[in-house]
Amino acid sequence: MNNNRKALSKGILLCFLTISMLLSACSQPGAAPASSGGAAAANGTEVVVPGKDGSAIGFIFVGTKDDHGYNQAAYIGSEAVAEAYPDMKVLRAENVPETAEAERVMEQMIKDGAKIIFPTSYGHLEPSLNVAKRHPDVAFFHQGGLKTAENLGTYFGTIWEPNYLAGVTAGKMSESGKLGFIVSVPIPQVLLNVNAFQLGARSVNPEATTSVVFTGSWCDPGQQANAANSLIDSGVDVLGQHQDCTKTVIETAERRGMMSVGYHTDASSLAPQGWLTGSMWNWSDLFVDMAKTAIEGNFKGSMYDGKYRGMLKDNVVQLTDFGANVPDEVQQYVLEQKQAMMDGTLHPFAGPIKDQSGTIQIEEGTTPDADTLEATDYLVEGVVGSIPK
Repeated sequence: MNNNRKALSKGILLCFLTISMLLSACSQPGAAPASSGGAAAANGTEVVVPGKDGSAIGFIFVGTKDDHGYNQAAYIGSEAVAEAYPDMKVLRAENVPETAEAERVMEQMIKDGAKIIFPTSYGHLEPSLNVAKRHPDVAFFHQGGLKTAENLGTYFGTIWEPNYLAGVTAGKMSESGKLGFIVSVPIPQVLLNVNAFQLGARSVNPEATTSVVFTGSWCDPGQQANAANSLIDSGVDVLGQHQDCTKTVIETAERRGMMSVGYHTDASSLAPQGWLTGSMWNWSDLFVDMAKTAIEGNFKGSMYDGKYRGMLKDNVVQLTDFGANVPDEVQQYVLEQKQAMMDGTLHPFAGPIKDQSGTIQIEEGTTPDADTLEATDYLVEGVVGSIPK
């Protein structure tokens, strides 16, 4: 295991609250996990380690695996788990809504042998908590949640870091200083990304503004196209986004000769002329390490009260390659900012930070922690648009 994998594994070992699994014989990634069929846990529940006994790992996705976005990134991570554990069943379900239907799908996966489940959408959290309560012998790894349970931990990444760098890039490349950002729903992580993008743009252009449009949906191509065209008509020349499916916004910007910033995956192939850069996930190593942690019976400990947040320096979140039309000097500057962030000498949200009304939300001399940032309920100075009530 290389140093990066060791660091991730250490983080995961600290990450999640107790679920007792007493089997110690298990495989390394790439080999078939050993299994003795089951063991009595401390609470009397029989625990079956996934493997030759027919148990499995389940993944549920709110969208499709080829959305050029959120679900595609998570699906790629699930493929890494399947590759690491070729003798295990890996169950996947796409287009699972954030409703009681998610409970039904997870219950079926458990009937089919799942002892580890990855619910990957923000709105899958409450259904996951309900199912986790009914199945204390199953380990749940929820993507992006803000609540935990005895057998449910959450993981995410500080995706706002590369979003800030994308904002720096957009601020450098924009001729008008008017940027657009198309987002889904006003949850804290969405607002945090808008703010990071705007702060990045303002770090290189103090007059830059970011006009935000909420579509009310994680993936509605019609709404996305309308929002993109409306923003372009208003004078913005760079479009960013926080949507699950990213193709429509990027292609609309490209068709109209505008620049674009991607999200979740590298979608540069969709915009050979206007692509600047993007924020993306690297779930593969993390997913494998989380699965390994549960299989080996080490699903215990806590970080941020059961939450794990991987950073740029952990390689959990990444900045994509730059587009062909981004000058070398811009690329070099952004990469210097990236290194400063990884070194800890640059923190985009170091105070003072003002909201749209001019009220200081982060005091001077203060650097907020992960929990504070993930409770964001405001938009920063220079963002145009309001948070839906």
